[in-house]
Amino acid sequence: MRTVLTLFLLAVLAAGGWVAYQLYVPVTPPPDTSLLLRPGYSTRRIAVELKKAGVIRSALAFRVFHVVHPKLTLKAGEYRFERSDRMPQVYRRIARGDIYFHVVTIPEGYTMFDIAKAMEDAKLGTAADFLHIFQTQTEMISDLAPQAKSLEGYLFPNTYQFTRTQTRMEMVTAMVRQFRLVAQQIGLAATPDSDVNKVVTMASIVEKETAAPEERPLVASVYYNRLAQKVALDADPSVIYAELLNGTYTGALHHADLAVNSPYNTYRFPGLPPGPIGNPGKSALEAALHPETSEYLYFVADGNGHHRFARSLEEHNRNVVAYRHALGLR
Repeated sequence: MRTVLTLFLLAVLAAGGWVAYQLYVPVTPPPDTSLLLRPGYSTRRIAVELKKAGVIRSALAFRVFHVVHPKLTLKAGEYRFERSDRMPQVYRRIARGDIYFHVVTIPEGYTMFDIAKAMEDAKLGTAADFLHIFQTQTEMISDLAPQAKSLEGYLFPNTYQFTRTQTRMEMVTAMVRQFRLVAQQIGLAATPDSDVNKVVTMASIVEKETAAPEERPLVASVYYNRLAQKVALDADPSVIYAELLNGTYTGALHHADLAVNSPYNTYRFPGLPPGPIGNPGKSALEAALHPETSEYLYFVADGNGHHRFARSLEEHNRNVVAYRHALGLR
């Protein structure tokens, strides 16, 4: 009888030691461990995935812990494990939904090509997948811009937080939704459908031409004046965009590029290009919607982050000379 009792006590101690070891001795996961727990995963599946990833020692212990904590619900999402943790801490992180967000910053003026690459760099999908959505899902903005050929211009620049449990369409929808919100704030959404695409196209050019918010209404006035006088816009960023669409842009614009045969080439084709050449921010949209009143037809950089404006070609040429001198050129 004494032997049986001794063996029982030893078994209890062994079991207690095993449980204590599983629960309270921290586990150090491999570096940069990331685990995606998809909606619908059972507790068994979650335990197996955690064990396989080296985050916990025992799937059985994890499931037992779950049984004795019936009020807690494990939540789907992507989790990153970057430090040693005890199993209860791992469990509670998943129960409170301490998921990992991929932060993606879309600067003002980014093209859809830039955005697609940024999404790929954030490990949220391939650039090709995002470009396909950008170029085909125009019904997302058909009420605002029925003639739009892509979502270019309507992917609002912002800092976004996405998870890998979201679909690519959901992520793109978030960008378009942000555009709609800003468009509503500034009154662009109330503009007739036929004009929204024109305003956004103008804003995308203004965005590319100056980084100084205070200059944007004046830059917009230059382009509107040129449109009114049926003078070619001669906007370098539109040529760059034409070459991006053709897949021929080399990272620098040369004089020969100004002859590229594309409706986006505003040196060769008069009027606005057929659509936006990037994704403008709020300031550029407001400038295109409410440009300054001026007689300017030209502008050139002044070498200090701003521009000199001119009413005539002669005045513009003098400004160009001044710019070259500022750069130390003859």
